[in-house]
Amino acid sequence: MKQPRIALTMGDVSGIGPQLLDALCVQPELNALCWPVVYGNAEVLRRAARHSGSGLEVISVDQLPDELSSRPGAVYCIDRGRADVAEATPCQVDARAGRGAYDYLVSAIDDCLAGKVDAITTAPLNKESLHRGGIDYPGHTEILADRCQVADFGMMLYLPGSDVIQPPAGLGIVHATLHTSIASVPGLLKTDEIFEKTRLIAELMQIMGAEPPRVAVCALNPHAGEHGLFGDEEARIIAPAVERARASGLNATGPLPADTLIRRAVHGEFDAVVAMYHDQGHIPFKLLGFDQAVNITLGLPIVRTSPSHGTAFDIAWSDVKPETRGIMEAVRAAVKLAAHQKQIQTD
Repeated sequence: MKQPRIALTMGDVSGIGPQLLDALCVQPELNALCWPVVYGNAEVLRRAARHSGSGLEVISVDQLPDELSSRPGAVYCIDRGRADVAEATPCQVDARAGRGAYDYLVSAIDDCLAGKVDAITTAPLNKESLHRGGIDYPGHTEILADRCQVADFGMMLYLPGSDVIQPPAGLGIVHATLHTSIASVPGLLKTDEIFEKTRLIAELMQIMGAEPPRVAVCALNPHAGEHGLFGDEEARIIAPAVERARASGLNATGPLPADTLIRRAVHGEFDAVVAMYHDQGHIPFKLLGFDQAVNITLGLPIVRTSPSHGTAFDIAWSDVKPETRGIMEAVRAAVKLAAHQKQIQTD
């Protein structure tokens, strides 16, 4: 069977993305997993290779060849962005970098929807640069959902099984709300959407090997509201979503206090968690495995993964060697999910 074609988007060229892809693409492990194709600025990628001394050969193409081969030390690069992206200032917010990150992502999405690549793994973008570039989206997830024309989607973090992460298939967490203010979260919570996130993460964790997936749903308030003492969202919004999930056949539990739930999940009691807001899920997951955590977008007709870290302006374009464990885990997850998707399509 042919290896999957994985699109690697460069993200924000002012950040760590180009160096991250340079360090990734010279690793023999990557070529053993897939046929990588970079969507980004070829000159910036060559600049990153010169900076590191990696010797990476960047092959510029407008379209993917029908017969795509892969070898360590070389990578195809599709550049459909504006030429001025290469002039973006390193390690700073820059509209040119934000626009480029958007162009590379959209190009990869369209090729993936057309079946030219099998999955997308994205390097990080900077949300302020995105906005300065005239792109009115909070981040990758919302761009993907809009371009794929889906309404039910979610942002999931995934940590593979390890000595620390004890569920055999790893641990996933999805967020009922995403890039929004804390003040707006209670008003945004909806029973239907919490149920949908529970369903989506159960499906994903089943693909990753959890059988059947055990999903725990976080409370919003401390101590799960203490029977209404600290708020009624648990009884009014979250508990009905859990009941609906159970009625549909899912192994769902909650709402449970978030401060103890994550610990129970890490120790193997649950395979997946539904968090109510961004930091409720991101903080413990990044504490547990900042360099290994994978971001997976749920509910799309295509596969998209990414490392969970940001653009790292503090170390980008310096002599600090980029940490590639996160993006390699993201590629592994993309390969696995793409294989499952292809199997469904051929059945």
